[in-house]
Formats: sequence, C-alpha cells, structure tokens
Amino acid sequence: MQVRVLDTTLRDGEQTPGVSLTPDEKLRIALKLDALGVDIIEAGSAITSTGEREGIKKITSEGLSAEICSFARAVKGDIDAAVECNVDSVHLVVPTSNLHLKHKLRKTKEEVLEQSIESVQYAVDHGLLVELSAEDSTRSDMDFLTQIFKEGINTGAKRICACDTVGMLTPEKSFEFYGELSKIGAPLSVHCHNDFGLAVANSIAGLRAGATEVHATINGIGERAGNAALEEIVVGLYSLYDEKTSINIKMLYDISRMVARLTNVYLQPNKAIVGENAFAHESGIHADGVIKKAETYEPITPELVGHQRRFVMGKHIGTKLLQKRVEELGLVVDKDQLIQIFNRVKTLGDMGKCVTDVDLQAIAEDVLGLMQEKMVDLEEVTIVSGNKVIPTASVKLKIDDKDVLEAGVGIGPVDAAIVAIKKSISDFADIELMEYHVDAITGGTDALIDVVVKLRHEDRIISARSTEPDIIMASVEAYLSGVNRLLLDKKEIESLK
Repeated sequence: MQVRVLDTTLRDGEQTPGVSLTPDEKLRIALKLDALGVDIIEAGSAITSTGEREGIKKITSEGLSAEICSFARAVKGDIDAAVECNVDSVHLVVPTSNLHLKHKLRKTKEEVLEQSIESVQYAVDHGLLVELSAEDSTRSDMDFLTQIFKEGINTGAKRICACDTVGMLTPEKSFEFYGELSKIGAPLSVHCHNDFGLAVANSIAGLRAGATEVHATINGIGERAGNAALEEIVVGLYSLYDEKTSINIKMLYDISRMVARLTNVYLQPNKAIVGENAFAHESGIHADGVIKKAETYEPITPELVGHQRRFVMGKHIGTKLLQKRVEELGLVVDKDQLIQIFNRVKTLGDMGKCVTDVDLQAIAEDVLGLMQEKMVDLEEVTIVSGNKVIPTASVKLKIDDKDVLEAGVGIGPVDAAIVAIKKSISDFADIELMEYHVDAITGGTDALIDVVVKLRHEDRIISARSTEPDIIMASVEAYLSGVNRLLLDKKEIESLK
C-alpha cells in the first residue's frame, strides 16, 4: 500500500517561532508542494485571521491536484471559516488527554465526546471531508481515544489521526500505539513532534505498524523542536523499507531551500538528506573512496534528492582529492606545485578554515605564479598598529643570500610594510607601486584575501598577485612577487649586454 503524505508546512510549520508567511508566500509553497506530489496540503487554520483566509483562498482557487485542508478546532466558527475558504477537508483536532481536558478545556470526557461528534456532523453536513485528530493522544486513555475515533467514523469522518503532540513516543511505543489504533479499521494518520529528536523514527514506526498516512513538514520546521521532516521520512521509506509515496524525490532539495528562504529558518549544515553537508566529504580516506565508488561512503546518491556531491578542502584532505579538484578547475600542476598547494590548504585547515573551490583556484594560481627563482625572499615581518600607535613595520629580507633588516612607518600596517620593503631594496632598484587592489575571495572575516599590485621599474610595468588569509601577508607577498620578477628581468637584460 502506498503511504499518503499530508504536508503541514503551511500550518504546523508556520507555527515555528518568528515565522509568518504572506498569502503570496503561502501560495508559492503550496504550488511547489503540489508539484512535489504531496497528497494533502494543510494550507493553514482558516479561523486565524483575514490574511490567513486570503492565503488559503489563493491556494484553493488554483485547482491543485492535492487535497486542500484547513485545521479546525471542534468549534462551528472554525468550520465555517474553512467552508468560506472552499477547502476540500478539515483537520478537525480534539484534545483527548486528561491533562488537556482538565487544565486547558476544563471539560469532562462526556462533554468533549459530544462536542467532537457534533463538530464532525456539522463539517460533513457542509460538504467537508473530515480527518478527526486527537491532540495529545499519546498521553490519553486508550479506551476514551478509541471511543472518540469510532464514534467519529460512525458520524462520517473518513480518516483518523493520533498526534504525539509533545514528542513523548519512542519507536517501540509508537509501533505498539499505532498498531493498536489500526485495529479500528479506518485510515490512520501519524503526526509526530520532535521534542526528543525521534519524530521521524516514530513516524516510520507508526507507518510500519499499520498507519497509512503521515503528517510532516519540509525541513521538519514547527513549534519548539519541530515536526517530523518530510524529506527524511520519504527517503527513509524509499531507501530502507522499499515503501512508496507519491513524492517526486528529486525535488526535495529544491523545495527544502525554497522553504528555508521564505521562512528564514535555515538548516544546520549536517541536516539529513537536504543539509549542505549531507553529501560533502573532506576526509582524505572518505573522499578517495567516494571518487572510486560513491557507495563506499554514501548510502544514497545526491542526485536522488536533487542535491549535489561536494568535496570540502580542509586539514583532513588527501593529495588524491586535491589533485582531482585542481584538475577539475582546469589547472595543470606538477608534483612540487601540488605539494605547495596541499600544504597551504592544510595550514588554512589548521586555522579553522574550509577551502572552497574559489579559494582553491586562487591558491593554485598563486602557487603557479610564485614558484619561481627569487632574488628577494621574506624572512620575517612584524607589524605594530593601533588607534593610538603610528603603524610601524620591520622586515627581514634575504637579498642575494644577504640578510637585510629595515623598518618603516605608514598610514596603515600594509603601507608601513611596503615602505619597509622599498627601503630594503633601494640599493638594487627604485620600484614604484602604481596600483593596489584587494578582494575577499569568499565572504566572512576569515575569507582568503586576493591582492593584486601593479609595479613599475624604469620603463617596465608588471602585475603580481598573492592570496592569503592575512591581508598584510597577501600584500607583502604580492609586492615581493612583483619585485622579484622585475629584478630578475633586469638581471637577465644586463646579462645580455
């Protein structure tokens, strides 16, 4: 039997603290959910507000393939609001635990039962399909819970749903609980919250026990710790249990990102199935295995859910992966150059930075440009700077195997370092800094800095660059790279005379 999916991103998911979707945003998500293939879209709670009803009406007017549902309490006003929005069904929710009856409703079981049956009848009489749902059902008296469900079905409800409202189930208890309710003989839904991180496991256990429908949200969003994540349930059923749903699995990553953007609830990188690190590899051993055979360290392919494999370069990287990534960037390096790139990536990793492809390209190009004969080599640079200190730099250079120590001041630490270097090489050449340009390769305060300089010596002008996480070192390296090229050119010209 194919598992039916009720998506409640637009109702339970919108109850995430800080999330409030406009009618147009609700429509955009609903259109995507319909294309995804969900069977039922719980579009909201019609009684909530005028804006909520506007959003639901926009959705019902689209003629979507999915059944469009509104949340409703066992109150005629809620049902009337749902009818006004032209929904196909109501998710009619009734509290059933002694805790809720005593402290929230302050009603007896008999009163709640009577109100439930009247509300089911009222909804049915107004042409609505009813899914009768028991709130806090997992802490309810089983006899009372069963009685409400049976009488609701006899009155005209087509489906029943038991809600684990505060996530109290375990997978073992879920299997037992939903297995018992499945004996009622009506289509049964699982609705689990994630307070203990078990919502997905409990949902799957309930489905395995006899439930035929699951309630879930995209990315598992929802109040407190959230709801069961639709993408995890669907892919888990597909890959681990060979159970089918109507969901187009290849769209899961795409809709995940859309919901994250519109709700401003962004995912932790290691989120299963759709997280940015779900198919990311850094470890040299793992990356090498994936390159040779993806199944070695991936239980499913990223393409299955519309995701992409990503190799992250940091301190755990191996040379084989690095070689592959450099080649994919269209660069050709020899063994020594590869080791230079490898060491720089490792160093950045030890500093807590992960190297992106853009970073890697800058590093590789930098290494390819810097690995040349040097007349001037940097031994040491020290900077003193602050809001009440004149920026001062001291540099120690090795020039033709001689140590040269010099200091300089400037309007900033970079300027001070360049002044000190210019003083160090003044006996060899008068080199002018014509242009200085800085770019952050990627975002963040730990971004790699790409420095490009244009230098002139007599009638020769050259550009040089360097890429480092430290703007001062990048500037110094770029300047010295240009200086070396100019001095070597000068030396070559003089040798030809």
